[in-house]
Amino acid sequence: MHTLLILNPGHFHAALVLRERHPSLSDDIYVYSEPGPDLDHFLEIAESFNNRPVNPTRWKLNVYRGKDCLEKLIHEQRGDIAVLAGRNNTKMKNIDTLNRAGLAILADKPWITGEAALPFLRSTMASDRPLAADIMTERYEIATLLQKKFLAEESVFGRIRIEEDAGPSVFMECVHHLYKIVNEKPLVRPAWYFDINVQGEGIVDTTIHLVDMIQWMLFPGNPIDYEKDIELNEARRWATGVPLDKFAKITGTHQFPQAVHEYVKDDILNYFCNGELIYHIKGVPVHLREIWNLDEPPGGGDTLRSLMKGTRSDLMIRQLPEQGFKSELLIVPGKNRRQVERAVQDCLRKWSDRYPGLSATPEKNALLIKIPDHLRTTHEQHFYQVRDAFLEHLNTDTEPAEHRACTIAKYTLLAEARKRALSAPFEMLH
Repeated sequence: MHTLLILNPGHFHAALVLRERHPSLSDDIYVYSEPGPDLDHFLEIAESFNNRPVNPTRWKLNVYRGKDCLEKLIHEQRGDIAVLAGRNNTKMKNIDTLNRAGLAILADKPWITGEAALPFLRSTMASDRPLAADIMTERYEIATLLQKKFLAEESVFGRIRIEEDAGPSVFMECVHHLYKIVNEKPLVRPAWYFDINVQGEGIVDTTIHLVDMIQWMLFPGNPIDYEKDIELNEARRWATGVPLDKFAKITGTHQFPQAVHEYVKDDILNYFCNGELIYHIKGVPVHLREIWNLDEPPGGGDTLRSLMKGTRSDLMIRQLPEQGFKSELLIVPGKNRRQVERAVQDCLRKWSDRYPGLSATPEKNALLIKIPDHLRTTHEQHFYQVRDAFLEHLNTDTEPAEHRACTIAKYTLLAEARKRALSAPFEMLH
């Protein structure tokens, strides 16, 4: 039986880890936090899981409030797994401290806000340390899972197509929204979320999901060495303008905090939440882009576009307004369309026990993989799925052989990307 210890839950992701019970988890949860609205919001969400009419949880929340919460957690050590989701400027140092104390770590991204945190990362990833893992929810999105499976089928995808001067072999773009609905309620973000020195910039934050997916999909089971396997070519960052009235709606705070004043002009905060990078990994050219808009489109949410070019066919993920922004996977065959179509049908039959109800429908020059609703899960559900996989590794005393090297490589890449992007001139939005 495992027991969770939650440190300073400043982000709603800390609560989503508790969305469902697990037979290997004690109902006792020990929370160590500084008092304030961050803690209050976490407790409100966690209690909503206990009080829901369908399949309620039974968490017993034992809360310690105090500025010495980290020291108190380590001294009492009433559990074996520390969960962190909150302020990112101190996160990696705290992860290393807790891990040194013998605790396994399950922590929200990003682990770093800049290169100063990399020594703590390398320390935590030492081979003799307890398991520490970041919460990579995008691995559990059904369209992404299917794209990965078709990528591994040479009869469908072939191999990665690398064409000189023909653009990237892999392109991914994710669009997020600062004001959004979570658990059927408007998401409240703390004011410090908009301080890039605390939250981190977009190029080291949500971009980590895309970097992680590249490693996980293209090189499964293979360790990645940043120095040997990755070459960063270009990186840039830019701001989304957040008007004061929208900032107040998102945070409940009616003034910009002093810490962000240097980025404010005419009551608009220049929030550097967008990032783009171009790099090679094991010789494969990759282009990634993360964009943050102010509001979700009607009926929509976060979206992902993904293109992987293969020698037999290309694999595409899209989310269209006319389809309710549901993620869709398309397979675009090259010259041997009929061979690819037969291979796709063979795969769907082979996977029918694990993914029942999948089908392929012709659409112009492509095959649309029809994904039934019963295979789809929400972003909120993905958090406990990550948690469950983490518990499985602990229960079986196993972890992916590539995990530690790949974790170091992906965060090192983004720290270097931020460093390069910062060298570009900054212009205030008008």
